[in-house]
Amino acid sequence: MKIMCQLLGMNCATPTDITFSFRGFSQRAGITSDHADGFGIAFFEDKACRLFVDNQSAVESPIAELIRNYPIKSRNVIAHIRKATQGKINLENSHPFSRELWGRQWIFAHNGDLHNFFPELSGRFTPVGNTDSERAFCYLLDQLVKRFGYHEPKQDQIFDLLTEISPSIAEHGTFNFCLSNGQALFTYAITKLHWLVREYPFKPAQLIDIEVEVDFSQVTTPEDRVAVITTEPLTQNEEWTAFQPGEMILFQHGAKVRSQLTHVERLKREQLDPSLKRVTRADQY
Repeated sequence: MKIMCQLLGMNCATPTDITFSFRGFSQRAGITSDHADGFGIAFFEDKACRLFVDNQSAVESPIAELIRNYPIKSRNVIAHIRKATQGKINLENSHPFSRELWGRQWIFAHNGDLHNFFPELSGRFTPVGNTDSERAFCYLLDQLVKRFGYHEPKQDQIFDLLTEISPSIAEHGTFNFCLSNGQALFTYAITKLHWLVREYPFKPAQLIDIEVEVDFSQVTTPEDRVAVITTEPLTQNEEWTAFQPGEMILFQHGAKVRSQLTHVERLKREQLDPSLKRVTRADQY
């Protein structure tokens, strides 16, 4: 099953609601774009999280309407809207995916298309659905256990391992993802992903997809700081930074704390010979 989708992630210094960003993001599920084949969103609360998924589009879903209007506060949020091109539209194939590791929930959402990606899995983490995305998630978690066993490592150690493993997965195709354990947000991009940090002094922000503006200086404190990560920029009057191809960024406490550019051999081959580049519909959204 190949899926085109868009990603939205949020990492905060203090518990914050995502209603503003999700209001604009969800418009892309049938109004300003056609990612109408379901959506999902996960809100962390310490080690656990609230996970909502629906086969309906984020425009029509009553669950999405709840999220647009109910300010659930969280330090880490991952959301996903999808456009399916093959296979069934069902809950087991809905992002974000969730698994337990080291006594914490881990949440993962992916944008891309991985060809012939069938890694050997230990059985500790097994896909429920049949997406390449969930296979990649299970493989990442398998590798974390293989390296660190059942003693939880530090965030920097997790980041280092993800920078080792992700390029090998990206050899199979587009691999943009958001991953969180409730303590930090790990993000990786091969094609499209953008980020910004909102912090004091806060300014007004205007959504691109709907005529909504919020003056964050009126609804924040100097202690607030929010990092927002999304496939395409959500606002028209803020400065968004594009990920470099192969860039891994770690966000914690609402700030970018680490960044590393990984080496993806496939990207180098395609740069030398553009005829090798395989542009899928997943890369066009």
